[in-house]
Amino acid sequence: MMLSTVVVTSLVCFSVFANGYIVNPGPKYVATKGAVWPQPQNQIISDDFYIVTPRNFKFNVKGASCTLLTNAFERYFKILQQNTLPITGKKYKKPLLLSEGQYLGTLHQLEVNLIDSCDENEWPTLDMNETYVLNILEGAASLTSESIWGILRGLETFSQLLYLGVDGLSIRINATSITDFPRFKHRGLLLDTARHFIPIKQIKQVIDGLAYNKMNVFHWHLVDDQSFPFVSTTFPELSEEGAYDPELYVYNPTDVQDIIEYARQRGIRVMPEIDTPGHTRSWGVSHPELLTKCDGVVQGSYGPIDPIKNTTYTFLQKLLTEVRSVFKDKFIHLGGDEVDFDCWQLDTDINSFMNDHNISSYAALEGYYIQKIIDMADNLNFSSVVWEEVFKNGVKLPNNTLVHVWRDWQGSWWNDTMNDVTKAGNTALLSACWYLDHLSTGGDWESFYQCEPTDFSGSEEQTKLLLGGEACMWAEVVNEYNVVQRVWPRASATAEKLWSSKDTTNFNTDEEQIRKRLEEHVCRMNRRGIPAQPPNAAGFCL
Repeated sequence: MMLSTVVVTSLVCFSVFANGYIVNPGPKYVATKGAVWPQPQNQIISDDFYIVTPRNFKFNVKGASCTLLTNAFERYFKILQQNTLPITGKKYKKPLLLSEGQYLGTLHQLEVNLIDSCDENEWPTLDMNETYVLNILEGAASLTSESIWGILRGLETFSQLLYLGVDGLSIRINATSITDFPRFKHRGLLLDTARHFIPIKQIKQVIDGLAYNKMNVFHWHLVDDQSFPFVSTTFPELSEEGAYDPELYVYNPTDVQDIIEYARQRGIRVMPEIDTPGHTRSWGVSHPELLTKCDGVVQGSYGPIDPIKNTTYTFLQKLLTEVRSVFKDKFIHLGGDEVDFDCWQLDTDINSFMNDHNISSYAALEGYYIQKIIDMADNLNFSSVVWEEVFKNGVKLPNNTLVHVWRDWQGSWWNDTMNDVTKAGNTALLSACWYLDHLSTGGDWESFYQCEPTDFSGSEEQTKLLLGGEACMWAEVVNEYNVVQRVWPRASATAEKLWSSKDTTNFNTDEEQIRKRLEEHVCRMNRRGIPAQPPNAAGFCL
């Protein structure tokens, strides 16, 4: 009996070994050449190609122009020079997948036609027009859009169409016609810079990655329990005492404006998050009077912001007024998540206040607080974004408030929450299935890609209230040494789901081609200085 068990076990092990370790040489997924990420809405492409000589190539302005446009030309001209030139002196193997089309001649310029005016002081907004038309036909190339933001997206597409020819020497671009626009208005990335301080260099790398993936929102989670790195000119003591280090690990006003302008040049909004009433322990280092004392839990500890003091709201009014003057975007994220009620429960003054004001639960008390903060933001001409708990706690939200759906504990909870939010007539953002701090082995971008944001049991009118979503990079276990690698290319999956059409992002019907395009896109980001990690399996980048 024992002998037969050993024999069976050996056979099973041999079978696993044979299936798992006998592989062919070379990359598992051979990268595409000149494929665009995210996938355009409409593209007709030919195998026939033009040759591009980067150093002699020009961007020719036909319509309006401004420094936003000329700066973009400079960036993409450098990309042509630095990141598409072949490595000379090497002998290349002919790629396995490519067939030679007909040589159509040399392409010398891209004619750029910006139809509307180009305002030097223009800022990207939720409703910005990102539609563009790109044609590379009959020996000429043209890019047309009604807005500067559409031109920026089209320039990115043009740069991605370039590839190294099968001869290993020429830069080529296939004849193609593209009409493209985003599926969703809000396509963002949350970056937490409070759990670990993320230096400006890495933040800019992340923003570059957003541009290369046609994402348009940098959601800046500025402060949290652990640190307060945002330097407030109104309350400088918040960072002086609440940051990890008041000189090394802070974002001063110049840094913040640098990031905002860097993002604007790339058509990316910067949306700040000042999360309250929870996640505020670092505030209490300099202002303990803002927080609820919590000696009943741990001696000398503090809980969420005290919601019953008038001085609390006076302080927040001043802080949010400063934030309004610093950030240009219409939206502010007010947080409202993960509020621990234990300390409120132990506070006799809070309980007396609740009795006097007929507030029956601590969730309702949080609603009382959040309502005041939303009204405050509204009066400052901010539109608010809140985490889903605010909606669940019954806060009466203004029509322009976005509910940010994030919890996915059982894999399908977000579907129910999204249905409830949109059924109530609220606009929504989705992040539940795009948490970048949740890791699994291998190319775990696959699960992000397979999340379809409209897969909840809502009507067509409800799905129209879904404005988009965000991938979230929480920073408990990332810093400047691994944050960019952790974000890309995993957030690229989110980017394509939010830009491209639902029909063209079906992982089950087009898995191999999606993997091959992502292989190329990762190598493209690597050449541009983004240390994106390999997406699939064994392989290499030229």
